[in-house]
This record gives sequence, structure tokens and C-alpha cells, in this order.
Amino acid sequence: MRNNLGDFRKSYKKGALEESQLPMDPLLFFDIWFREAANHNSVDEVNAMSLSTHGTDGFPNTRVVLLKDYDSNGFTFYTNFNSSKGRAIINNPKVCLSFFWPGMERQIIIKGDAQKINNDDSLAYFQSRPRGSQIGAHASPQSQVVPNRSYLEEQLTYFEKKFSDGTVPKPEHWGGFLVQAYSIEFWQGRDNRLHDRILFTKDTDGWHRFRLAP
Repeated sequence: MRNNLGDFRKSYKKGALEESQLPMDPLLFFDIWFREAANHNSVDEVNAMSLSTHGTDGFPNTRVVLLKDYDSNGFTFYTNFNSSKGRAIINNPKVCLSFFWPGMERQIIIKGDAQKINNDDSLAYFQSRPRGSQIGAHASPQSQVVPNRSYLEEQLTYFEKKFSDGTVPKPEHWGGFLVQAYSIEFWQGRDNRLHDRILFTKDTDGWHRFRLAP
């Protein structure tokens, strides 16, 4: 089966990105764009991001996860450490994060090293989650083969009964990763495919800014 998509075309005319707009700290500009996206009526889950890792099978792997915190230190998300992404990061901490907000014709690509956050911070976030999500972290052997849907539902029922009389403890295999960025690229769609691409890279001297050809 072949489906020619050559006629799927779009003109990008919703914005521009000039160096004069940008602070020399890209994390400050990320905050500006993130807040604008959060208040834009075209963006559903503003904190949804693609996470790319080097799989333990030798292949790259990309999936959507949710950003749960960011500050001057980096970008934090949570997962099961025994999942495919958890094992991949522990094996190779170099990852890529990507945000795409098509209604604003904007994209951000972040490269960095991921490391586990401390257990107290993971526990604090876990305790803030809805109870169903807490129990789900126990019930799902993430990324493992399971016999059927009923197995997962039975596991959920088991842990609902197990923790019915008290708080749900955080699993030892569950917690957060902090991605410390050394490369952040801001992409703004422009007409005639002459998109604006501004790249920040970090070394021992701090952040450096470059314009890339689209």
C-alpha cells in the first residue's frame, strides 16, 4: 500500500524569532514560551514532550511523557525505573526532549544528561498524585509482556485491597529523572520554509547562541 502525501502542505506565518528577543539564558526563554503555550487555546497538554533514549536493544526509542517540573537546574519527569525508558536511561543517560506546539508553529528540542532525583523529592511528588495513579504504579509492570488486559485489572484490584486501609507507599522502582540540558534549540515556523532556528549550547564558559539555517 502506498499513500502519496506530497500534497499535505502548510504555510507557517504565525510568528518570528529574532536574536533581540532572546535572553542569553535559554531556560528563561523556555519559561516564556512554555507560559505562552499554556495560555494558548490551541495547546491541549502543554507539558507533553517526546523523550528519546538509546534503547538497550541498540535502537533509538521515542515516546511521549509529561514534564512535571523545570527550573534553572533542568527538566524533571517521573517513570518506572524498570520500564524500557528507565532501563535505557540508566544504561545511557544522554536523552533528547522535544516539545511541539503546532497551533503556535513552535518546537523546542533539548539535549542533555538525565539523572535520578533524590528519593525525598520523588516521594513528595508521588504523594501528590491521585490515589488511582499511585496504585497503578504498583499494578503495572511497565514495558513487560502481560497475558491480557484482565491481568492488569486483577493487579489493580489486588493493590486496591492491599492498600485500602492506608496511604499508598511509593514503589522503590519509581521516581524522577532530571535532564540537565547542554543544548536547547528554539524553532519558529516561517513562510517559504525559511524557519527561525536559534540554538543554545553550553560549555564551561556558559551558554552560547547561534542561528541555524532551516
